Amino acid sequence: MDKIIILDGYTENPGDLSWDGFHKYGEVTVYDRTRPEEIAERIGDAGIVLTNKTPLDESIMARCPKLRYIGVLATGFNVVDVKAAAERNIIVTNIPEYGTDTVAQYTMALLLELCHHVGAHSDSVRKGEWEKSPDFCYWRFPQIELSGKTMGIVGYGRIGKKVARLAEAFGMRVLVHSGHTLSEEELSENIRQKPFKELLGESDVISLHCPLTAETRGLIDREIIAQMKDGVLILNDSRGPLIVEEDLREALISGKVAGAAVDVLSAEPPAGNPLQDAPNMLITPHIAWASKEARQRLMQTAEENLHAFLEGTPIHVVSNK
Repeated sequence: MDKIIILDGYTENPGDLSWDGFHKYGEVTVYDRTRPEEIAERIGDAGIVLTNKTPLDESIMARCPKLRYIGVLATGFNVVDVKAAAERNIIVTNIPEYGTDTVAQYTMALLLELCHHVGAHSDSVRKGEWEKSPDFCYWRFPQIELSGKTMGIVGYGRIGKKVARLAEAFGMRVLVHSGHTLSEEELSENIRQKPFKELLGESDVISLHCPLTAETRGLIDREIIAQMKDGVLILNDSRGPLIVEEDLREALISGKVAGAAVDVLSAEPPAGNPLQDAPNMLITPHIAWASKEARQRLMQTAEENLHAFLEGTPIHVVSNK
């Protein structure tokens, strides 16, 4: 019977889901978290490992010679040295799609929070500030209406397309930037493709939905921000390193950027990140993906990936020599 080790199961399943579906494939051991010095020992002679953010590099693979399958419990698979895996004939799979709806929804939640600061106003009422107000209402931040404004979406994959439709439903004009020419079926009367620089100059809101590559790392820097409209809002629940954080901080302080909201940072969890005390900045702890429904889809796909591998017909393979 195969030994199946789950190295960091807590974020995927803090107790509201079940790993039972994996037990029919082997002897399952679930660890909530695994420290770097524990990885090789916990894998031991297991042939199958599931990981979310616990790194598996060449040195770990060398110490675990029976390892033949790594299932990444996420879309991004940079935690695995895929080249080393291929050289050792270790199959690596990922979860290519599970969170489109929930991440798009979260993008709009970030935007709406920038527009209304619902949480801050609720806290204000809890502190008794409404009771002390001489007026029947008050607001601590400007209130922003989205209808009629322009949303610029950088990256027009599954999530970018969903965000575009949601923004359109709010009455926004939508501009998108993509690496290829889009068909009319992918657009609409209110969703149009634009070159990057034109998108920057016309958008009231810019939302990032592109992958992290050598070309997109540091995409939003001082020079790019200078080409944006004054008072722009910036959203990022894609990848933290898309933004040069010190440059965004400067733009928030100067007021060039009126507000920003991110669910991802260049290093997580943050330690002395320049955005942590920046004005008009919202940061959430990488939870755009984490609805129960999305995590259930992720787990189901992970099980399907493992089943296909054991049947000799692996799917969603990101490394296969």
